[in-house]
Amino acid sequence: MALMHEPTAPYHSAQDALRVLETVAGHSAGVTDTELARRTGIGPERLTALLRMLRREGYVEQVTDGAYVTGDTLARLGSARGRGQALRDKLQRTLDRLRDSVGAAVYISRYVDGEVRVTQYADSPATPAVNEWFDFRFSAHATAVGKSLLSQLDHNGRRDHLARHKMARLTSRTITSDKLLLSRLEAQPPTVPVLDLQEYAIGTVCAAVPITAGSSVGCLALSLPVEHVHRLREAADRLNRSAAPVLLSLTI
Repeated sequence: MALMHEPTAPYHSAQDALRVLETVAGHSAGVTDTELARRTGIGPERLTALLRMLRREGYVEQVTDGAYVTGDTLARLGSARGRGQALRDKLQRTLDRLRDSVGAAVYISRYVDGEVRVTQYADSPATPAVNEWFDFRFSAHATAVGKSLLSQLDHNGRRDHLARHKMARLTSRTITSDKLLLSRLEAQPPTVPVLDLQEYAIGTVCAAVPITAGSSVGCLALSLPVEHVHRLREAADRLNRSAAPVLLSLTI
């Protein structure tokens, strides 16, 4: 299975953040932002934004003289013992913050062994999660999550998935033509969120953005009640801009 799209903005942000982290980790006594800029080649404005994100996420800390050292989050994720639980806890905290920031339920989904899996999500009474009335594994054609994951596969990977999962009509808006779906997936720009406008469930709209690193296919998604559809594009754009911390956690 080959991946199709070019790396997105969150991917580039995560890669730059990794360069900063590696440099900080190489200076146990601490390293200043001036030295970080010199060693990484990242401009001052972008470096400031990356350091702000890394501090917020607990990857770096600032010591009394203003220098940066590695933080607790990096130590926990870098430890072989208990890393899986540490990663889940870290992602959950990030998702909880994202939920509050975008004002919507948010989800991480992965494409694992040829199947769509929602691996973690954050909701609340004010931002309820989608009711999974029809198994997400069999509704990739109708969900923003599924379409985002399929758009990241090559043509053969998409055809293989559709051959194994019949495209059921879930609402009057559901695409049930594999030819139409494949053409839309082909035309989907990687930097534009994939939308589900009541294709999976009447009363719910969703958006998803890719968070793919290496050969692992994933996406970050949100859902809103249809009465908030006017917020969908802005919320999706904010989700895309905020995806780097999730991708960074998955990459470390």
